[in-house]
Amino acid sequence: MNKKLLLYTVFLTFQLLNVSAQKRKFDVQGKAGARGIVPENTIQGMLKALDLGVTTLEMDAVISKDKQVVLSQEPYFNNEISLQPNGKAITLKNQKDFNIYKMDYDEIKKFDVGSKIHSRFPGQMKFKVSKPLLSQTIDEVEEYVKLKRLPKPVYSIETKTIKNGDNVFHPEPAEFVDLIMDIVNAKKISKRVIIESFDMRTLQYLHEKYPKIQTSLLIDEKEPFEDYIEKLGFKPTIYSPYSVLVGKGLVDRCHEMGVKIIPWTINSVKEVKYLMSLGVDGVITDYPNLIGQIK
Repeated sequence: MNKKLLLYTVFLTFQLLNVSAQKRKFDVQGKAGARGIVPENTIQGMLKALDLGVTTLEMDAVISKDKQVVLSQEPYFNNEISLQPNGKAITLKNQKDFNIYKMDYDEIKKFDVGSKIHSRFPGQMKFKVSKPLLSQTIDEVEEYVKLKRLPKPVYSIETKTIKNGDNVFHPEPAEFVDLIMDIVNAKKISKRVIIESFDMRTLQYLHEKYPKIQTSLLIDEKEPFEDYIEKLGFKPTIYSPYSVLVGKGLVDRCHEMGVKIIPWTINSVKEVKYLMSLGVDGVITDYPNLIGQIK
Protein backbone atom coordinates (compact mmCIF):
# COMPACT_ATOMS: atom_id res chain seq x y z
CA MET A 1 0.00 0.00 0.00
CA ASN A 2 1.49 3.35 -1.02
CA LYS A 3 1.84 6.21 1.45
CA LYS A 4 -1.00 8.33 0.00
CA LEU A 5 -3.42 5.40 0.09
CA LEU A 6 -2.38 4.58 3.66
CA LEU A 7 -2.97 8.17 4.79
CA TYR A 8 -6.37 8.26 3.05
CA THR A 9 -7.34 4.97 4.71
CA VAL A 10 -6.37 6.29 8.15
CA PHE A 11 -8.27 9.55 7.50
CA LEU A 12 -11.40 7.68 6.37
CA THR A 13 -11.24 5.39 9.40
CA PHE A 14 -11.10 8.36 11.78
CA GLN A 15 -14.01 10.01 9.96
CA LEU A 16 -16.14 6.89 10.32
CA LEU A 17 -15.23 6.57 13.99
CA ASN A 18 -16.15 10.23 14.53
CA VAL A 19 -19.55 9.81 12.86
CA SER A 20 -20.18 6.69 14.96
CA ALA A 21 -19.27 8.57 18.15
CA GLN A 22 -21.56 11.44 17.25
CA LYS A 23 -24.45 9.04 16.70
CA ARG A 24 -23.80 7.38 20.08
CA LYS A 25 -23.81 10.70 21.87
CA PHE A 26 -27.12 11.86 20.36
CA ASP A 27 -29.69 11.58 23.15
CA VAL A 28 -33.06 10.20 22.10
CA GLN A 29 -35.55 10.91 24.89
CA GLY A 30 -38.95 9.21 24.84
CA LYS A 31 -41.53 11.70 26.09
CA ALA A 32 -43.42 10.13 29.01
CA GLY A 33 -42.11 6.83 27.64
CA ALA A 34 -43.47 6.68 24.10
CA ARG A 35 -46.59 8.81 24.43
CA GLY A 36 -47.57 8.73 20.77
CA ILE A 37 -47.65 4.94 20.80
CA VAL A 38 -48.44 3.79 24.35
CA PRO A 39 -50.36 5.57 27.17
CA GLU A 40 -48.15 8.21 28.77
CA ASN A 41 -46.13 7.74 31.96
CA THR A 42 -46.92 4.04 32.20
CA ILE A 43 -44.49 1.21 32.75
CA GLN A 44 -45.64 -0.32 29.46
CA GLY A 45 -44.75 2.94 27.69
CA MET A 46 -41.28 3.01 29.24
CA LEU A 47 -40.56 -0.57 28.16
CA LYS A 48 -41.78 0.16 24.64
CA ALA A 49 -39.46 3.17 24.47
CA LEU A 50 -36.54 0.94 25.47
CA ASP A 51 -37.43 -1.51 22.70
CA LEU A 52 -37.34 1.42 20.26
CA GLY A 53 -33.81 2.33 21.33
CA VAL A 54 -34.21 5.45 23.46
CA THR A 55 -31.20 6.49 25.50
CA THR A 56 -33.22 8.47 28.03
CA LEU A 57 -36.64 7.78 29.53
CA GLU A 58 -38.35 11.13 30.07
CA MET A 59 -41.07 10.98 32.71
CA ASP A 60 -43.18 13.30 34.84
CA ALA A 61 -43.46 13.13 38.61
CA VAL A 62 -46.11 14.33 41.06
CA ILE A 63 -46.65 13.69 44.78
CA SER A 64 -49.56 11.94 46.46
CA LYS A 65 -51.12 12.75 49.82
CA ASP A 66 -49.16 9.90 51.43
CA LYS A 67 -45.90 11.29 49.97
CA GLN A 68 -45.51 8.75 47.19
CA VAL A 69 -43.82 9.83 43.93
CA VAL A 70 -46.27 9.03 41.13
CA LEU A 71 -45.77 9.32 37.37
CA SER A 72 -48.21 11.86 35.91
CA GLN A 73 -48.11 14.69 33.40
CA GLU A 74 -50.28 16.82 35.69
CA PRO A 75 -50.80 16.90 39.47
CA TYR A 76 -54.45 15.99 38.81
CA PHE A 77 -56.30 13.53 36.57
CA ASN A 78 -56.32 15.03 33.08
CA ASN A 79 -59.67 14.70 31.33
CA GLU A 80 -57.97 13.66 28.05
CA ILE A 81 -56.76 10.34 29.41
CA SER A 82 -58.52 9.60 32.70
CA LEU A 83 -61.54 7.59 33.76
CA GLN A 84 -62.83 7.50 37.33
CA PRO A 85 -62.79 4.21 39.28
CA ASN A 86 -66.50 3.81 38.40
CA GLY A 87 -65.68 4.22 34.70
CA LYS A 88 -67.17 7.69 34.39
CA ALA A 89 -65.37 10.35 32.37
CA ILE A 90 -63.60 13.35 33.86
CA THR A 91 -64.42 16.69 32.26
CA LEU A 92 -62.15 19.61 31.45
CA LYS A 93 -64.21 21.70 33.88
CA ASN A 94 -63.80 19.40 36.86
CA GLN A 95 -60.39 17.74 36.22
CA LYS A 96 -58.60 19.80 38.86
CA ASP A 97 -61.06 18.51 41.44
CA PHE A 98 -59.27 15.17 41.05
CA ASN A 99 -56.18 16.48 42.80
CA ILE A 100 -53.52 13.77 43.16
CA TYR A 101 -51.90 15.60 46.08
CA LYS A 102 -55.13 15.13 48.03
CA MET A 103 -55.29 11.37 47.39
CA ASP A 104 -53.37 8.42 48.85
CA TYR A 105 -51.82 6.13 46.26
CA ASP A 106 -54.30 3.34 47.03
CA GLU A 107 -57.02 5.65 45.69
CA ILE A 108 -54.93 6.96 42.78
CA LYS A 109 -54.24 3.51 41.37
CA LYS A 110 -57.98 2.83 40.95
CA PHE A 111 -58.21 5.40 38.12
CA ASP A 112 -57.79 4.16 34.54
CA VAL A 113 -55.42 6.26 32.40
CA GLY A 114 -55.03 3.95 29.41
CA SER A 115 -58.43 3.04 27.99
CA LYS A 116 -59.76 6.40 26.81
CA ILE A 117 -59.08 7.37 23.18
CA HIS A 118 -56.55 10.21 23.16
CA SER A 119 -57.64 12.98 20.77
CA ARG A 120 -54.02 14.05 20.07
CA PHE A 121 -52.68 10.50 19.74
CA PRO A 122 -55.44 8.52 18.01
CA GLY A 123 -53.07 5.65 17.12
CA GLN A 124 -52.05 5.10 20.73
CA MET A 125 -52.46 1.55 22.08
CA LYS A 126 -55.41 1.20 24.46
CA PHE A 127 -55.60 -0.87 27.63
CA LYS A 128 -56.63 -0.38 31.24
CA VAL A 129 -53.72 0.86 33.35
CA SER A 130 -53.08 2.99 36.42
CA LYS A 131 -50.47 5.65 37.18
CA PRO A 132 -47.39 3.85 38.52
CA LEU A 133 -45.03 4.80 41.30
CA LEU A 134 -41.58 6.09 40.33
CA SER A 135 -39.98 3.36 42.46
CA GLN A 136 -42.03 0.65 40.77
CA THR A 137 -41.16 2.04 37.32
CA ILE A 138 -37.42 2.03 38.04
CA ASP A 139 -37.58 -1.56 39.32
CA GLU A 140 -39.43 -2.76 36.22
CA VAL A 141 -37.13 -0.89 33.82
CA GLU A 142 -33.93 -2.13 35.48
CA GLU A 143 -35.18 -5.71 35.42
CA TYR A 144 -36.27 -5.38 31.76
CA VAL A 145 -32.94 -4.06 30.47
CA LYS A 146 -31.14 -6.81 32.36
CA LEU A 147 -33.41 -9.49 30.89
CA LYS A 148 -33.22 -8.08 27.35
CA ARG A 149 -29.52 -7.18 27.60
CA LEU A 150 -30.25 -3.59 26.67
CA PRO A 151 -28.15 -0.55 27.60
CA LYS A 152 -29.13 0.94 30.96
CA PRO A 153 -31.14 4.13 30.31
CA VAL A 154 -30.89 7.58 31.79
CA TYR A 155 -33.99 8.72 33.73
CA SER A 156 -35.02 12.32 33.11
CA ILE A 157 -37.58 13.13 35.80
CA GLU A 158 -39.64 16.30 35.58
CA THR A 159 -41.08 17.91 38.69
CA LYS A 160 -44.61 18.83 37.67
CA THR A 161 -45.47 22.02 39.48
CA ILE A 162 -48.09 24.59 38.55
CA LYS A 163 -48.32 28.31 39.29
CA ASN A 164 -49.48 29.00 42.84
CA GLY A 165 -49.69 25.23 43.37
CA ASP A 166 -47.41 24.91 46.41
CA ASN A 167 -49.15 23.02 49.23
CA VAL A 168 -52.29 22.77 47.10
CA PHE A 169 -51.30 20.53 44.16
CA HIS A 170 -47.78 19.63 45.25
CA PRO A 171 -45.29 20.21 48.06
CA GLU A 172 -42.81 23.07 48.00
CA PRO A 173 -39.71 22.51 45.83
CA ALA A 174 -37.38 21.29 48.61
CA GLU A 175 -39.72 18.54 49.77
CA PHE A 176 -40.61 17.63 46.18
CA VAL A 177 -36.95 17.17 45.24
CA ASP A 178 -36.07 15.32 48.45
CA LEU A 179 -38.87 12.80 47.89
CA ILE A 180 -37.58 12.07 44.39
CA MET A 181 -33.95 11.92 45.47
CA ASP A 182 -34.77 9.51 48.31
CA ILE A 183 -35.90 7.04 45.65
CA VAL A 184 -33.03 7.81 43.27
CA ASN A 185 -30.48 7.19 46.01
CA ALA A 186 -32.24 4.09 47.31
CA LYS A 187 -32.21 2.61 43.79
CA LYS A 188 -28.55 3.63 43.32
CA ILE A 189 -29.13 5.28 39.94
CA SER A 190 -27.99 8.84 40.71
CA LYS A 191 -25.35 8.75 37.95
CA ARG A 192 -28.13 8.05 35.42
CA VAL A 193 -30.61 10.68 36.54
CA ILE A 194 -31.51 14.13 35.22
CA ILE A 195 -33.96 16.32 37.11
CA GLU A 196 -35.78 18.62 34.72
CA SER A 197 -38.23 21.42 35.39
CA PHE A 198 -39.81 24.64 34.19
CA ASP A 199 -39.75 25.67 37.85
CA MET A 200 -36.30 27.15 38.51
CA ARG A 201 -36.80 26.76 42.26
CA THR A 202 -36.65 22.98 41.83
CA LEU A 203 -33.32 23.12 40.00
CA GLN A 204 -31.85 25.74 42.32
CA TYR A 205 -32.59 23.61 45.38
CA LEU A 206 -31.30 20.49 43.64
CA HIS A 207 -28.08 22.25 42.61
CA GLU A 208 -27.51 23.39 46.18
CA LYS A 209 -28.25 20.11 47.98
CA TYR A 210 -27.44 17.54 45.28
CA PRO A 211 -24.80 19.25 43.14
CA LYS A 212 -23.70 16.07 41.37
CA ILE A 213 -27.12 15.43 39.85
CA GLN A 214 -27.63 16.52 36.23
CA THR A 215 -30.17 19.28 35.62
CA SER A 216 -32.32 20.32 32.66
CA LEU A 217 -34.00 23.71 32.41
CA LEU A 218 -37.24 23.49 30.43
CA ILE A 219 -38.19 26.61 28.47
CA ASP A 220 -41.38 27.53 26.61
CA GLU A 221 -41.05 31.30 26.15
CA LYS A 222 -38.80 33.35 23.88
CA GLU A 223 -36.34 35.15 26.14
CA PRO A 224 -32.56 35.37 25.71
CA PHE A 225 -30.69 32.23 26.73
CA GLU A 226 -28.27 34.29 28.83
CA ASP A 227 -31.15 35.87 30.77
CA TYR A 228 -32.51 32.45 31.71
CA ILE A 229 -29.08 31.29 32.88
CA GLU A 230 -28.66 34.45 34.93
CA LYS A 231 -32.05 33.92 36.60
CA LEU A 232 -31.23 30.29 37.30
CA GLY A 233 -27.92 31.25 38.90
CA PHE A 234 -25.82 28.39 37.53
CA LYS A 235 -25.19 26.50 34.29
CA PRO A 236 -27.58 23.56 33.92
CA THR A 237 -26.39 20.35 32.28
CA ILE A 238 -29.09 20.74 29.63
CA TYR A 239 -31.08 23.63 28.19
CA SER A 240 -34.37 22.22 26.91
CA PRO A 241 -36.46 24.72 24.92
CA TYR A 242 -39.65 24.34 22.91
CA SER A 243 -38.43 23.29 19.47
CA VAL A 244 -39.74 26.37 17.61
CA LEU A 245 -37.40 28.53 19.69
CA VAL A 246 -34.30 26.72 18.43
CA GLY A 247 -31.96 28.17 15.81
CA LYS A 248 -28.28 27.79 15.01
CA GLY A 249 -27.40 30.83 17.12
CA LEU A 250 -29.01 29.37 20.24
CA VAL A 251 -27.31 26.01 19.70
CA ASP A 252 -23.94 27.72 19.35
CA ARG A 253 -24.45 29.89 22.46
CA CYS A 254 -25.37 26.83 24.55
CA HIS A 255 -22.28 24.96 23.38
CA GLU A 256 -20.02 27.96 23.94
CA MET A 257 -21.19 27.95 27.57
CA GLY A 258 -20.70 24.19 27.88
CA VAL A 259 -24.45 23.44 28.07
CA LYS A 260 -26.17 20.73 26.05
CA ILE A 261 -29.34 21.64 24.15
CA ILE A 262 -32.16 19.10 23.83
CA PRO A 263 -35.44 20.56 22.50
CA TRP A 264 -38.99 19.26 22.89
CA THR A 265 -41.31 17.84 21.50
CA ILE A 266 -40.19 16.72 18.02
CA ASN A 267 -42.62 14.46 16.19
CA SER A 268 -41.56 14.35 12.54
CA VAL A 269 -38.54 12.97 10.70
CA LYS A 270 -38.15 16.29 8.89
CA GLU A 271 -37.90 18.25 12.14
CA VAL A 272 -35.51 15.74 13.71
CA LYS A 273 -33.20 16.02 10.69
CA TYR A 274 -33.36 19.81 10.75
CA LEU A 275 -32.49 20.01 14.45
CA MET A 276 -29.70 17.48 14.03
CA SER A 277 -28.28 19.68 11.26
CA LEU A 278 -28.19 22.58 13.73
CA GLY A 279 -26.11 20.49 16.12
CA VAL A 280 -28.54 19.81 18.97
CA ASP A 281 -27.44 17.14 21.46
CA GLY A 282 -30.68 15.20 21.38
CA VAL A 283 -34.45 15.42 21.01
CA ILE A 284 -37.49 14.67 23.14
CA THR A 285 -40.17 12.92 21.08
CA ASP A 286 -43.57 11.30 21.53
CA TYR A 287 -42.60 8.85 18.78
CA PRO A 288 -39.17 7.31 19.49
CA ASN A 289 -39.67 5.06 16.44
CA LEU A 290 -38.97 8.12 14.26
CA ILE A 291 -35.27 7.88 14.99
CA GLY A 292 -35.06 4.55 13.20
CA GLN A 293 -36.31 6.30 10.05
CA ILE A 294 -33.43 8.77 9.94
CA LYS A 295 -31.07 8.05 7.02
